[in-house]
Amino acid sequence: MKQSLSRRTFLKSSVVGGAALAFPAASYSRIVGANDRISIGIIGCGDRGVNAHMKGVHAYAKEQNIEITAVCDPWRVRREVASAQAAEWYGRPARQFVSYRDLVALDDVDAVMIASCDHQHTTHLKAVAEAGKDVYCEKPLAMRMDRLCDAYDAVKKAKIIAQVGTQLRSLPSFAGCRKVYRSGVLGAVGRIEQCRNAERPYWYSYVKDVKEQDVDWKEFLLDRPSRPFDPVLYSGWYGYRDFSDGPVCGLGSHFIDLVHYITGATFPTSCVSLGGTFVWKDEHKFTCPDHVQALWIYPEGFMVSYSTNFGNGSGNSFKIFGDQGVLDMVTWTAPVLSAEGGGKRMGEIRGRNPVEDVPQPEHFLNWLQCLRSRQTPNASIDAGYQHAVACLMAVRAFDTGKRMIYDAQKREIREG
Repeated sequence: MKQSLSRRTFLKSSVVGGAALAFPAASYSRIVGANDRISIGIIGCGDRGVNAHMKGVHAYAKEQNIEITAVCDPWRVRREVASAQAAEWYGRPARQFVSYRDLVALDDVDAVMIASCDHQHTTHLKAVAEAGKDVYCEKPLAMRMDRLCDAYDAVKKAKIIAQVGTQLRSLPSFAGCRKVYRSGVLGAVGRIEQCRNAERPYWYSYVKDVKEQDVDWKEFLLDRPSRPFDPVLYSGWYGYRDFSDGPVCGLGSHFIDLVHYITGATFPTSCVSLGGTFVWKDEHKFTCPDHVQALWIYPEGFMVSYSTNFGNGSGNSFKIFGDQGVLDMVTWTAPVLSAEGGGKRMGEIRGRNPVEDVPQPEHFLNWLQCLRSRQTPNASIDAGYQHAVACLMAVRAFDTGKRMIYDAQKREIREG
């Protein structure tokens, strides 16, 4: 990996919570294989950052020669958890930072994983790209179209390796669905749908007792309007529109990305969306809808439907409907192809057929491999941009009650 002056001298001290943590770069160079080791920083040390990102790449630490060397989070408690986890794995704690600015300034960090809040993704992604570091960034990529374009352009200009966190496209089962779809066996496809339901919204499970003195509130808010500290707002940010756009972006982004991956489609031409909070009305006053329905039309000639019912967990569905049969993917790891509802006498499909897996590297492994090979990862920044546009169209349609169209030439979402 790239070498820097700081690997031959000393890292600058960083002040974290009033304590200066100084790490000599000489300590890195004394480790066997350090000159080829990929040094990774983590922005966002919540459940996703620690239990998915950190554990996900650590599974390949020896095979890919990587180490998590720095972590960043506005909440002291989560920084310390992440740093201690690194110490358990690598024999020394990861350096701790409150601000992403200090982490991306580290010369000895080669790649950064972003598991921060939705409203922070584009800010963090742009900063990492401008620092010339490779990146893994969670979905959804953006909450605003202009910020999406800025971050996308920064990644393209820097020519870094960027993997987006739509990890379902790396499942061998969905690679198999892609192969089935592109064989044409389904005939003319007119509708693709997902219903992703639950008894209650997912943001309730994140609400915690957070102490104000442990949080850098301004660092969390970033460009959002100032307001008094609120532990529910901080820990349950998924449920508030200032920080998240709700189910279509939080869950539906995976679905839209898979639609693009499986079919080869890129951008919808139009979108409508409706919804609201119909069940979960309480003292938290969450502003993200607990019910939502979005419909997109694609130039390939099909309609895509996503809905969430956070008032009843039944009725989940994930299907591609062709005039010759159905590709049922509701069980992600065991999709089934059948002639159900199709023209059985004309089609090639007989009975119910398990879709054969197409082996491919796991999502985190794919990213680590691409850091060395410099090949384009499975969920490229282009794929992330595409799912983000579709999600933002749905958000605009939901907010205005009007049909939205996308102008790819101008990179604009507008009424139409």
